[in-house]
Amino acid sequence: GKAGRFSPEQITTPEVSHYLKELASQGYSLSHCKRVRSVIAQFCQWLIEDKALLRRNPTRGVVIDPPAPSTPSVPRVLTPVQRSVLQNLVKQEDRRGKALFALGYWAGCRVTDIVDLQMADTHVGPKSGWLHLGGERAKGRDIDLTNDARRLLYDYLQHREREEGSLFVFVSQRSPHLTDAGLHHWFRSLKRQAAPGDGKLIADISFHDLRHDFAHRALEAGWTLEELAYYLGQITTKGLPATQTTIRYTQITRAHVKEKLKLLKSEASIL
Repeated sequence: GKAGRFSPEQITTPEVSHYLKELASQGYSLSHCKRVRSVIAQFCQWLIEDKALLRRNPTRGVVIDPPAPSTPSVPRVLTPVQRSVLQNLVKQEDRRGKALFALGYWAGCRVTDIVDLQMADTHVGPKSGWLHLGGERAKGRDIDLTNDARRLLYDYLQHREREEGSLFVFVSQRSPHLTDAGLHHWFRSLKRQAAPGDGKLIADISFHDLRHDFAHRALEAGWTLEELAYYLGQITTKGLPATQTTIRYTQITRAHVKEKLKLLKSEASIL
């Protein structure tokens, strides 16, 4: 308003709509934009009921459009060289770091599976091991561990002095347990230890890519889509394997087919 004074009549439906679209264009989530609209609505209702400065709530009729769905990308497959670089880096890590990597690379765990993992859900011994992931949620699941994952997690649990007494398997100095951000920070720190040449090869690999790579390796080992969906926790609301999600790991690329062509026996000799 004039002289910097607040003028309630400036809060119009078009202005509110424009402001929310600006927030969305800046990358704010749909839920954040909805919260902002709710705050504006409450403020305007106060102006109407307590101050009699507005006759109508300008947020009525303001629709927040959800973001356009992005084209799903093909889950990443690591090259043998990338796998070797990461595994060599992990060999230099402490027991905790080795266990974190193992759960992503050898068990295909989500970040949330790892940071939320509690001791009560961890059943790991010197010869066998399994985890209950997902807590009490409907999509919770029990998975048996490969020997590589079990061995490194068991070794960590046997030397877990600092975390003794915590409900969570992985704790943090700043919070009751390791956070998503903390796990990603650890993985970035791990990659920074690589030699310059190797660092370029793994620079854009995320921790979540370890889960994707596990899925590809499992399929190559002969797992069915249903088995993989169960193991990864890709379950429908009815408790069935969400194979439509898991099928992403079977998407074929030109390079993949080109390699298969080499396996075809040439018939030129008989023509």
